[in-house]
Amino acid sequence: MSSLRPGRGHGDSRKSVFYTNEEWELLDPNPKELEESMAQEERKKPAPEGNKGVAGSGFPFDFGRIPYKGKRPLKDMIGSYRNRHVSGEPSADGAQGAAGVRPPAGVQLQVQRQQEELERLQKDLSSQKELVRLLQQTVRSSQYDKYFASSRLSEGVPKDVLELLHRKDDQILGLSSQLERLSLERESLQQEARTLKGKVGELSEQLGMLLETIQAKDEVIMKLSRRLSEGADGPAPAAGAPGSPAPASREQLELDRLKDNLQGYKTQNKFLNKEILELSALRRNAERRERDLMAKYSSLEAKLCQMESKYLILLQEVKTPVCSEEPGPARGVIAQLLEDALQADGPEQPGQALVKPRLVSEYDIYGFRTVPEDDEEEKLVAKVRALDLKTLHLTENQEVSTGVKWENYFASTMNREMACSPELKNLIRAGIPHEHRSKVWKWCVDLHARKFKDSTEPGYFQTLLQKALEKQNPASKQIELDLLRTLPNNRHYSGPTSEGVQKLRNVLLAFSWRNPDIGYCQGLNRLVAVALLYLEQEDAFWCLVTIVEVFMPRDYYTKTLLGSQVDQRVFRDLMSEKLPRVHAHLEQHGVDYTLITFNWFLVVFVDSVVSDVLFKIWDSFLYEGPKVIFRFALALFKYKEEEILKLQDPMSMFKYLRYFTRTILDARKLISISFGDLNPFPLRQIRNRRSYHLEKVRLELTELEAIREDFLRERDASPDKGELVSDEEEDT
Repeated sequence: MSSLRPGRGHGDSRKSVFYTNEEWELLDPNPKELEESMAQEERKKPAPEGNKGVAGSGFPFDFGRIPYKGKRPLKDMIGSYRNRHVSGEPSADGAQGAAGVRPPAGVQLQVQRQQEELERLQKDLSSQKELVRLLQQTVRSSQYDKYFASSRLSEGVPKDVLELLHRKDDQILGLSSQLERLSLERESLQQEARTLKGKVGELSEQLGMLLETIQAKDEVIMKLSRRLSEGADGPAPAAGAPGSPAPASREQLELDRLKDNLQGYKTQNKFLNKEILELSALRRNAERRERDLMAKYSSLEAKLCQMESKYLILLQEVKTPVCSEEPGPARGVIAQLLEDALQADGPEQPGQALVKPRLVSEYDIYGFRTVPEDDEEEKLVAKVRALDLKTLHLTENQEVSTGVKWENYFASTMNREMACSPELKNLIRAGIPHEHRSKVWKWCVDLHARKFKDSTEPGYFQTLLQKALEKQNPASKQIELDLLRTLPNNRHYSGPTSEGVQKLRNVLLAFSWRNPDIGYCQGLNRLVAVALLYLEQEDAFWCLVTIVEVFMPRDYYTKTLLGSQVDQRVFRDLMSEKLPRVHAHLEQHGVDYTLITFNWFLVVFVDSVVSDVLFKIWDSFLYEGPKVIFRFALALFKYKEEEILKLQDPMSMFKYLRYFTRTILDARKLISISFGDLNPFPLRQIRNRRSYHLEKVRLELTELEAIREDFLRERDASPDKGELVSDEEEDT
């Protein structure tokens, strides 16, 4: 503040006048402005003796603001433009109509004064609110600086760490204030755009009415012109005949009057068209400014998320050496900062934390928990991962959205059914928007399961479900045991009363009756759980039928898991071909990565990647089939190829392979690797290798079965066979 000067009031009361420019910097007023301000205060009615100062305010200040010298707001420009053109001479009919309802001049003047006073008070009130907010923010920042810089809290913390934390906090506060200011500007622009749209609609209605009036006048003119021409072609009246010039003169006068009216309507129409064009230009400018501000807002929010993630990492790094020292005040401060940073969305309590970063939602849009509850270290990592994901989403929103392409596609297929095409394949590979995923998934399931649906009677799913409820089969017990272990980190399946648990039970029981050879296999529950997030029960049932009976090879989910073992051998061949360095590096250190990838293929990456990446994989999987699994499995290793090659210890390699997929957040980059860098990827090659390895695995299983039978015969022939007991017999 550069000036806080006492004002002149009655008695001992004093007021301070704040002079600010548009950026809210306090300036020194000049003498002329002070004299004008004092003159206005003297003309005001003095306040009662017992109620001095500003009523209803906690600050005895008058907040003045220098008028804005730049561009005028759109609302004022439109109002002034309309007043400038409407203030011309009205038509005779309008003047006569308005004369009968015009209020007295004194009442009009009083209403105008009251409106001007009301607008002035509203502007003063908004200025006071804005300055009070800035002052409160400055006071909070000063209190925090005073609290954190006190000698008791700074003991034991290095000076450079304190300075770094202080700089980060200042940057966070600055970005928060910028976001608030941009939000206010955005709301004002939206209000102005709505006002402009309303005024354009009114002008369009008036223009339509005027066009109708002009059309009616044109018809009258044409009729009069025809009558005039007919009169001119007829015999001329005798000279001096009484009454002959009178009709011609009346018609000529009427024609002149109509011509004058027509010219006036044309002029008015031209003016309205010009005004509509100018209003349209103003509206386009306002929309362009709004888009620019929204892009700037998204960019600032993305930067803020990056700052917050770095802030959390910094707190984690600072906590480690501090916690190893003796307990002190600084340790408590850092622990409190960590606790506040790891909180999920909830009601804000003022003064609860010294610095409170932007909170992350407890669940994502799919229902998965973003921050775990148990491990504090894992909570911090998950919080950083959630902020990085938000940064990626905000960055993607600044570019051309895939949602626009999907809207255009659905608009082009409005009058016809969806069909397989290269355009649709490219759209699905880029990812289906959340709001369209249910529709596209259902279409994909119907496309692949059509031959099964056509061969069944209507109500087939309900018939199977009714049979399962009336009579239990061997798979029912295992299904009940696995229901709550399906997706415990998703709120739709987290408890016995969750809405998705009963649906999951119904679909699995119905499938166990449809396919008794499989019945139930661990892994089917997760496939159904993901499908139920976007599909109804019957559609999820047919989705499971499509995966098990159409996409995957035979014996993929049987007790022997023959098809799953074959796919792992095919994947090893593809790794040696597509990623020879990674394959050789892992083979050199004796790391069997198929122990990790086996579950990827069995449940199609459920619980292996973050939710955003998972559903984009499922988009392509439901449209193209199982070849997508091989593509994305290779792409995950390709994504982290350099990090894997840096590891030299088998234990560290295996540990890294167990969790590295959850650190991959950029779905667009992963999709680019899957469908770009790994090409060519013919399905014929996968089928041939499956056939080759299937024969080998069957021979191995046959040899193992022969060895088992020989062992059982030897055990039965041995005199001390009671000492040899197999695992199966021991369980029974």
